[in-house]
Amino acid sequence: MSANAIIENSLPVADDVRDAAKRIAGRVMNTPLVPAEKLSALTGAKIWLKLENLQYTGAFKQRGALNKLMTLPDADKKRGVIAASAGNHAQGVAYNAKALGIHAVIVMPTTTPDVKVRQTRELGADVVLHGEDFDEAGDYARKLGRKRDLVFVHPFDDADVIAGQGTVALEMIEAGPDFDAVIVPIGGGGLIAGMSLAFKDASATTEIIGVQTELFPSMAMAIDGKERKFGANTLAEGIAVREAGTITREIVRDNVDDIVLVDERTLERALSLLMNEQKLLAEGAGAAGLAAILADPERFAGKTVGLVLCGGNIDARLLSMILMRDLARAGRLARLRVQLLDKPGQLVSVSSIIAEHDGNVIDVGHHRTYSDLPAKMTCMDVTLDTQGQDHLDRIIEALRDNGYPVEIAAY
Repeated sequence: MSANAIIENSLPVADDVRDAAKRIAGRVMNTPLVPAEKLSALTGAKIWLKLENLQYTGAFKQRGALNKLMTLPDADKKRGVIAASAGNHAQGVAYNAKALGIHAVIVMPTTTPDVKVRQTRELGADVVLHGEDFDEAGDYARKLGRKRDLVFVHPFDDADVIAGQGTVALEMIEAGPDFDAVIVPIGGGGLIAGMSLAFKDASATTEIIGVQTELFPSMAMAIDGKERKFGANTLAEGIAVREAGTITREIVRDNVDDIVLVDERTLERALSLLMNEQKLLAEGAGAAGLAAILADPERFAGKTVGLVLCGGNIDARLLSMILMRDLARAGRLARLRVQLLDKPGQLVSVSSIIAEHDGNVIDVGHHRTYSDLPAKMTCMDVTLDTQGQDHLDRIIEALRDNGYPVEIAAY
């Protein structure tokens, strides 16, 4: 579908997705579709992962951005483009604009992770930081675009962008098994809209399920009309959109079978499992599909389910914190607060007990002054590495058996 053929708010169809696939072929990676045997064993579903995190820009957004830019008339290419994004659409536009010789300006929320801002600049775009979220950044981008006479490239509510994102589904249909269900993260809805067009055309029996974070349930609200509260910061900032697209919601209403909401704790667990069990790096939005299965494993038990690992651009510090928190929840990392008499030899005694039970002490804090214990008592915080919750429980029991009151200070 050429740019001239697009009428504002028109709905793309399956043929547009196939046309997009031909147009962008060779310019974006046909990413691997792999069976996730370890995750399947853990959840009971037969999980396949579409690894869009392996795209050059680390996310599927490269597809829609490229298709849109390639359909622009030459006059619009000369004007240049502007986009608003929390990161992945920004990088997709920046990377492909540079490849096509088009000037690009990207407006990003001030809350965007540093890794995404830096990568977008490195791809050659002019980056402007404005607003607290996508919606504020988008409003400013439109104003700035009108001022500078730039073409606005919407991250999801655009027929050519939707068609480009839908090419993910065509590759899954060609390379994979017959899917009982496909679970797709939803922000504004561009990915699931495009994918649902392709799947419903080629594999009508496949259930299309969208997933959003509970903190940003915009598409769910647009479809069922129920009022829900929005949150602030979410691990899945890539799908933190307050208002679903006008075009995308119509496609979702017609083609998507269900939308589920997942909480932040489940998103964290899903991200950790992808890293620790499958050795795959995902951002919060990329882990949303697995989170949907973890939240309701009985629904997907025994079914062949396709998940789109839609992005892998996560801040290293955030990833480190999530992995450490997951270790703490599993009992493999713990901080114990041990009460003891304030006399020589107590620290050695406690450390020896822990060592005898194969615990690995990695940090010790000894508190005399800032404590509400009797004056002749003191306490120390011991951070230790264990083999899991059972091992941690044995260490705690051994300390108590030796007369040391102990409690878990923090997870």
